[in-house]
Amino acid sequence: MNTFGKLFTLTTFGESHGVAVGGVVDGMPPGIPIDIDFIQRELARRKPGQSRITTDRKELDQVELLSGVFEGKSTGTPIGFIVRNRNQQSKDYDSIANLFRPSHADYTYYNKYGIRDYRGGGRASARITLSRVVAGALAKLVLKQKGISITAYTSQVGNITLDKDYQKYDFSLIESNPVRCPEPEKAKEMEALIAEMKREGDTIGGIVTCVIKGCPVGLGEPEFDKLHAQLGAAMLSINAAKGFEYGEGFAGSSWRGSQQNDVFSPSSDKQKTHDIKTKTNHSGGIQGGISNGEDIYFRVAFKPVATLLMEQETVNKEGEATKIEVHGRHDPCVLPRAVPIVEAMAAMTILDALLVDNAKRI
Repeated sequence: MNTFGKLFTLTTFGESHGVAVGGVVDGMPPGIPIDIDFIQRELARRKPGQSRITTDRKELDQVELLSGVFEGKSTGTPIGFIVRNRNQQSKDYDSIANLFRPSHADYTYYNKYGIRDYRGGGRASARITLSRVVAGALAKLVLKQKGISITAYTSQVGNITLDKDYQKYDFSLIESNPVRCPEPEKAKEMEALIAEMKREGDTIGGIVTCVIKGCPVGLGEPEFDKLHAQLGAAMLSINAAKGFEYGEGFAGSSWRGSQQNDVFSPSSDKQKTHDIKTKTNHSGGIQGGISNGEDIYFRVAFKPVATLLMEQETVNKEGEATKIEVHGRHDPCVLPRAVPIVEAMAAMTILDALLVDNAKRI
């Protein structure tokens, strides 16, 4: 499906080397001031060619809002938008039209649909994620009015890693370096490693950490739509995402229950059960699939980019062994540009869950 969400939805369209990439957002609450400059800044965090450690493709990524906004505010009707592609170099892909790139979507797309847009990966390209960033920015504008903030950062590149405790870091430093890492010295190491990969024509993976603050108690459903399951599905839908954990995650599986349990603190106001807090937050702000009012924090693992600028063994459409050498412009690491995408998917997930929860109340 090309649609995300239940009440706040995004339907995307477009290909990497097509005329444009865009989408339709439905379920946007009416009367929300639409800050187009903010949306554009969010896109700038994702756009290609922003630093020496990203792809060399240059795109303006100027969003055009086509509907759903009047006199600077959302009308409650669908918001259609497009971002036009300006800097395609489709000829770079002519040599691989009949070849399957290792660990890419070429083979699976061709077998599923019987046809494949080989230009820049077509629909499988990470360029399509710009639609998510636009929709996520719109969701953030709503969540801001509710006091909910979402912040993501690069916490690992290769074997260079930060401490898992996000409270140790100053989030104001995230945008101070091209890696989007809140620890300046580690950021320099990460940047150097990514630059080395780019010079060698190789790639590297890593982890993005995300923190959601101000989320109210009660979001998520107790069975199949647990909030952490919704967040996990959203994150794993991002290109190159390979893993998701929230709270203590896999590390907590080796702990004892006496170490893992988040003990409640006595409430200062016995009439306000929503104000009850926990002394620790190993659960990551979600218990029983429902938000408990504490910070929600999670980590998303991204694999190394599949497209290598070096010769590899592969097969053609006939299954015959051959060699492949890819040209074109590609990211040596997705992490710096994945940060705003992770935030966008988290924003859409939380807003959708908030609207679903509100719909159940009389």
